[in-house]
Amino acid sequence: MISRSTVPDPEDASTWQALGDRLIARGDRAGGDAAHCNGVTASARDPVLIEAALALGEDKLAPAERILRDRLKTRPTDVAAMRMLAELAARLGRNGDAEKLLRRALELAPSFHEARFNLATILHRQTQSEQALAEVGRLLANEPSHPSYRNLHAAILARLGDFDRAIVVYAQLVLDFPRQPKGWMSYGHALKTVGRQADAVDAYRHAIEQAPTLGEAWWSLANLKTVSFDATDVAALNAALAIVDLDRTDRLHLEFAAGKALADAGDAATSFAHYAEANRLRAVQLRYEPDDTTTTVTRAKALFTPEFFAARAGWGHPAVDPIFIVGMPRSGSTLVEQILASHSAVEGTMELPDLPALAWRVGKRDGAAKDSLYPEALAALSADELYALGKEYLDRTRAQRRTDRPHFIDKLPNNWLHVGMIRLILPNATIIDARRHPMACCFSNFTQHFARGQGFSYSLDGMGRYYRDYTLLMETIDAAQPGVVHRVLHEDMVADTEGTVRALLKATRLDFEPACLRFWETDRPVRTASSEQVRQPITRHGVDRWQAFDPWLGPLRQALGDVLETWQGTPPTAAFR
Repeated sequence: MISRSTVPDPEDASTWQALGDRLIARGDRAGGDAAHCNGVTASARDPVLIEAALALGEDKLAPAERILRDRLKTRPTDVAAMRMLAELAARLGRNGDAEKLLRRALELAPSFHEARFNLATILHRQTQSEQALAEVGRLLANEPSHPSYRNLHAAILARLGDFDRAIVVYAQLVLDFPRQPKGWMSYGHALKTVGRQADAVDAYRHAIEQAPTLGEAWWSLANLKTVSFDATDVAALNAALAIVDLDRTDRLHLEFAAGKALADAGDAATSFAHYAEANRLRAVQLRYEPDDTTTTVTRAKALFTPEFFAARAGWGHPAVDPIFIVGMPRSGSTLVEQILASHSAVEGTMELPDLPALAWRVGKRDGAAKDSLYPEALAALSADELYALGKEYLDRTRAQRRTDRPHFIDKLPNNWLHVGMIRLILPNATIIDARRHPMACCFSNFTQHFARGQGFSYSLDGMGRYYRDYTLLMETIDAAQPGVVHRVLHEDMVADTEGTVRALLKATRLDFEPACLRFWETDRPVRTASSEQVRQPITRHGVDRWQAFDPWLGPLRQALGDVLETWQGTPPTAAFR
């Protein structure tokens, strides 16, 4: 039994680390765990780690990394330093490195709960939801009332689609901690997803009442699309924006919300000014480079020829389960998803991250390339490797499936970049291209703040170029394999809903079911910005909303160029088989 009285200098972290190493070497894992955890406590007084912590707090990542790496060279089992270096790696987006560091720390000190919480968070961030759930379960078994553990637990459940359980956890959290505005906001997100709009509004209002400058809560309220702000709300937004030292992230959310408020009030000029500032702030954070997408599309066009696909006919996994809905965000894709998910043979899931993750791995397959080799690296894959990738995609996405329906939807719009890969690894999957008039679609994106990704959407020029690249690549696929992609034009869906739905079902090899025409009655979680819109019958509301802002959309028109005339592409056809 280890006690502080048996250690020569219990205030010295290195003493505990050395003891922990000796105990583990003797096979005493429990003793080693206890010693290393005592070392973590003692590390709070370690001048080297204090210096690293101060550097991290000031966002001076390079000096902090140097300090921590030097420490681990001399003390390779310093689990406190490992955890701090993992935090630094996570800030830099190096989640894989962070995971490795945290797993090593927990190997030495399984009771290091802070490291386990960090690991669960990193796994959640990487959409390794089932592993994250297991880790947070261990934390809750030790400390079931811990608010941060419970909040992460609810977030993971929501990611897995188990919103009923997530809402129970959130509801208890706001009951136990009613003065936590971000808790109310998270609760509102879950309520919105399952269609409890009035309750979601109430939760967001609770958050705003407690934190009037909490920008994400204001934007979440605006993002319901069905809530109009009144004069009191506009005054509150203006008061928050007038604060000089307002947090930058709060400011950009508030600018988006103010843009929505003024648009509802019919003040297009002031509304656009708010949207422009919101997009400017977000663009600085993301630093999207349009040339990167253009280069990838150019390379893909050169690769995906009729001959390329013909040489690989019959390869890949034969599953017919997946239905991919691709295209631009804000193109009507959530509506298409809701219609298909109203069919008895189709399960709606979410915007799944798995295909881009596989594409990233294919592009880095030699492990040494500085830049991605994707998509050219696809050409080097054998029939067995393509089959294995298709199987891995199915295995990875199984966690999102809640029913035994034979088909499921993957509605990540950006998968248009990976349609060629889909054809190689899952040649029998259905691919739907949801498309909308470029001015309407791009302006709608400009008014939208996305929780993550979509860096192209924060400038009019970048968005126009992105739309061009998207249509160019889809033209390439249409030419290489005519009819393999079924195109759904949002304007057709509005003008002739039944005819468009019947054609969609035929392309998806599904019999017509009347429920698909009454899609708004389908009770299912919807996680996108259109969640409330698809819970109502189709209307023309919003189709021409962009026209009031046309005087300020010159950069978008110029970037789109002749795509304004050719955007409809190949007419919708029955899918190629």
